[in-house]
Amino acid sequence: MSEPGRQGGQSDAALDRDAVVALLTGLPDWTLAAEGDEIRREFRFQDYYRTLAFVNAVAWIAHREDHHPDLEVGYNRCLVRYRTHSVSGLSRKDFRSAAQVDALLQVRE
Repeated sequence: MSEPGRQGGQSDAALDRDAVVALLTGLPDWTLAAEGDEIRREFRFQDYYRTLAFVNAVAWIAHREDHHPDLEVGYNRCLVRYRTHSVSGLSRKDFRSAAQVDALLQVRE
């Protein structure tokens, strides 16, 4: 039985630039690093408490997916950066994880 988030195979393969650009259209608030090897998004919050609550939620996703972003945390902001170190670039895992992070802040009606 495999662990949640560990799908292996194709999701871990390095993506070419065309695939990265296509997948990035589904994440409009994320940007591609100049080097083309990571995606990033800065999240802003009202205060430190909310920032850390977000960081803890991202940590939960990272643990579940076994895919850990680099985080830069300040008083009211968190920069999230994804890349797949094992392929020295981007994989589908990065985009899947970024979408899950985005979903943390979706407002429910």
